[in-house]
Amino acid sequence: MSHPSPVSRRDFLAASALSAGLFAAGSSTLRAAGPNDKLNVAFIGVGGRGGANLKTISGAGSVNVVSLCDVNTVNLGKASEQHSKARTYEDFRQLYEKTNDIDAVVVSTTEHTHAFATLPALQLGKHVYCEKPLTHNVLEARIITQAAAKAGVATQMGTQIHSMPNYHRVVELIQSGAIGHVREAHVWVSRAWGRQSPEDAKKNGDIVTVLERPEEEMTPPETLDWNLWIGPAPYRPYNDVYFPGPKWYRWWDFGNGTMSDLGSHWIDLPFWALKLDAPKTIEAFGPEPHPEIAPATMKVTYEYGTRGDLPACTVHWYQGAMKPDIWTRGEIPQWNNGVLFIGDKGMVLSDYGKHVLLPEDQFKDFKRPEPFVPDSPGQHQEWVNACRTGSQTGSPFSYAGPLTEANHLGNVAFRAGKKLEWDAANLKVTNCPEAEQFLGRKPRAGWSLS
Repeated sequence: MSHPSPVSRRDFLAASALSAGLFAAGSSTLRAAGPNDKLNVAFIGVGGRGGANLKTISGAGSVNVVSLCDVNTVNLGKASEQHSKARTYEDFRQLYEKTNDIDAVVVSTTEHTHAFATLPALQLGKHVYCEKPLTHNVLEARIITQAAAKAGVATQMGTQIHSMPNYHRVVELIQSGAIGHVREAHVWVSRAWGRQSPEDAKKNGDIVTVLERPEEEMTPPETLDWNLWIGPAPYRPYNDVYFPGPKWYRWWDFGNGTMSDLGSHWIDLPFWALKLDAPKTIEAFGPEPHPEIAPATMKVTYEYGTRGDLPACTVHWYQGAMKPDIWTRGEIPQWNNGVLFIGDKGMVLSDYGKHVLLPEDQFKDFKRPEPFVPDSPGQHQEWVNACRTGSQTGSPFSYAGPLTEANHLGNVAFRAGKKLEWDAANLKVTNCPEAEQFLGRKPRAGWSLS
């Protein structure tokens, strides 16, 4: 079985001493390339989501693709056909050996290598766009948050829904007091991927069924450098239960299941609207934790303290078969996925593309607040503009880092099997030191976050 290599308290604090201001969304002065300059961009990961990022960002206007990197030569070849002048690499560590002509980097690798591909760019003063979730674990999130603050460059985590008008309008409703003070929010997603019976996996449309680490060693595809794909994670032989993606996301060594994947999109809304920072306590519920595989179904409850004049609140996350009691009782529309804000004057229910004030008859004559969250040209264009002009992005790492930490803490609580009391300033679980093994890990030899 795979167990995380513990990271000592000295390692944590040496890597990332926290100041409270890190939890405030970006206020650093950005170094801009100039509004009329060509933006020279390197792309790390160019298949799947990375291919989509490459297409959109390279088409954003005055963007020059200078480097391409992927551990899969099929992906790399297709991208190189479209951008024949770009240098190509399979190992992003080699890409960083020549950066004098690179202004910005787009990271679209698997979750467990995000921080390792992102940190060198920040240390070199390059703008960075990184897909969600920002990092693989809590420690990495803190390191990246701090490195971005020091670099003062344009950063953006790939949570595309954050830039869409629906989320903007919900934030305006909550922050203008349309439903009064909110002390309770519920977030649920219907996806049930992870460790479950073959019968449940079939019923839930999972893409692979696996209950234990396979003993069979398979030969990797000729086009895949499996050793590079493993990267900083503990080495294991290839098997097709890990690749191609997103099969890998259920394995703790490579991902964090639905909690960090969809949590990046869905918990984003209450995190933004309620101006959340670091939770005080985290408690998880679900099946018996497995040392290798994330669960298909689970629930997490976060307790947050007061924030300025905002009251303490709880945020509840549900995935798979679990739903809020108010949903189960049929007291709200039974959307498959949703975010419910419960205030002392009413409720707001939202998904990605729509929202409603509840009870509807109570709000039939409601006058909405004047919009105050600016419209976005889209996540990619927003970041490209920020690289050129120093404007702010919607999901800078100063915001996305703490959001990622909170999501990962849900998994830490699940794996520890206890309600955790969290000291964010010192990266310490004050009541359950055995949970700290899940906060971070030492990377495999040859890989470093320093």
